[in-house]
Amino acid sequence: KNMSAKIIKCKTVDGRDIEFVDEIIGSGAMKDVYFSPDRSYVVCFFSKEKNKFYDSKATLEQQKDRLKEIVGNKWQGIFNGVGGDYWKNIFCWPDGLVEYNNLLGITAPTYKNQFFFEFGSKNNDFLQIKGKEKEGKWFASANNQNKFLDEREKGNWLNYLKIGILISRAVRRMHAAGLAHSDLSYKNVLVDPVSGNACVIDVDGLVVPGKYPPDVVGTPDFIAPEVVRTSHLSKDNPDRFLPSIATDKHALAVLIYMYLLYRHPLRGGKIHDMSDPQKDETLGMGEKALFIEHPADHSNQVKTSQLKVSQQPWADPAKVPYTVTGPYLSELFKKSFIDGLHDPAKRPSANEWETALVKTVDLIQPCRNHRCGQKWYVFDNSTQPECPFCHTPFKGKLPILNLYSARQQGNFRSDNHRLMVWTGQSIYAWHANNLIAPNERLTADQIKRKGYFVLHNDVWWLVNEDLPDLTDVANKTAIPIGGKIELKEGVQILFSKEDGGRLAVVQMVEA
Repeated sequence: KNMSAKIIKCKTVDGRDIEFVDEIIGSGAMKDVYFSPDRSYVVCFFSKEKNKFYDSKATLEQQKDRLKEIVGNKWQGIFNGVGGDYWKNIFCWPDGLVEYNNLLGITAPTYKNQFFFEFGSKNNDFLQIKGKEKEGKWFASANNQNKFLDEREKGNWLNYLKIGILISRAVRRMHAAGLAHSDLSYKNVLVDPVSGNACVIDVDGLVVPGKYPPDVVGTPDFIAPEVVRTSHLSKDNPDRFLPSIATDKHALAVLIYMYLLYRHPLRGGKIHDMSDPQKDETLGMGEKALFIEHPADHSNQVKTSQLKVSQQPWADPAKVPYTVTGPYLSELFKKSFIDGLHDPAKRPSANEWETALVKTVDLIQPCRNHRCGQKWYVFDNSTQPECPFCHTPFKGKLPILNLYSARQQGNFRSDNHRLMVWTGQSIYAWHANNLIAPNERLTADQIKRKGYFVLHNDVWWLVNEDLPDLTDVANKTAIPIGGKIELKEGVQILFSKEDGGRLAVVQMVEA
């Protein structure tokens, strides 16, 4: 780049020395961005032209106050708290406030390499996006994926589930800190389907309760219906809905739906105003918003005759209904887009999404078709299971572990959680014990694999790597570390004798 650009030195409001190269590397809706000389962080200044808060001293002070809270107390609480290092990977969180040249700015870490396109678009990167950041919109629609992206950028369905887990987890953490993102959308979440990673960015727009109302209404497609419906009212009108934790919950549900199904849950065929497209949009995403897969009201169904080839089969819910996401996620999509669409109190929390996604990962099966674009699917436990994406039938025999956990001594209750088995599938601490959740709190020991499954001469085995209590319940025999147990119909395996320890009952499916 330009070697002659000069390096500017200044201090953050709390007195740290920082530097930036005096050359804009990117401009967003609100900010101009500059690299530090070693590119380990960026300095972003809110531009005078784009930000109304510069117009009055009072609002400028409020803005500073709010940002101070985000880069100060909130930063400390999250990154010096439990799992602080974990959060550094899934938030790009501003860590300094800067005043320079009559401008207000923030410092933030640079995005990790995996969030920049390695190959970019197809046909030798005809869109020239190689090296640009992986904004979620490239991945959230079938049309964008099929028409533009290089195959090597697409990832697989398991990785989209993992992306969903990380986004839910990040939102859960923000909400636990009392913060609303206010503009949760695929613009503000970078994703890497190749590795299954995600990172929440643009955290400087956070709504800090009590630190004056949010500026940002949000990004179309992700704004909750009540915000759209009341957006014409003035900000101080008590009937006006502003971004909040409840509106984030709507945006989160839309994001997860779009990353798993590559279409929008509310953009169907219904037209509300023939003559005024803006009014049609406001009604369709606001007061009259209706789930395209609503079981009782079909008036907003997708008009398949209007779909392009590049949107197929995803954009047609008759071909890929939301139920392909399995029982746990289907339930939450119902709660979000049927019960909670116009009733914010009924929307699932980020924590509920995180739990459902983790349980869904335990239901997936590799597709038998090596050319399947998605490579994984939720096994639906029917008599003739098949991949819902490429329709390749499942063949073979498959153990399913139904998990129960101890409530009182020797008294086991179903956890409504099952683990599908495939060659190389692993058992982790959170499978063996109901009190352990696979999240930022895991210890180094809990992250390690505890056992794995293998099919040998048409017999399925569970190999014990690190489960000291592993027991074959019927024969009352311990399975030592390094030993194995055969998986057959009705076999009961105790994973752990600790509090919350789980029992698995094996069920065999043959197709």
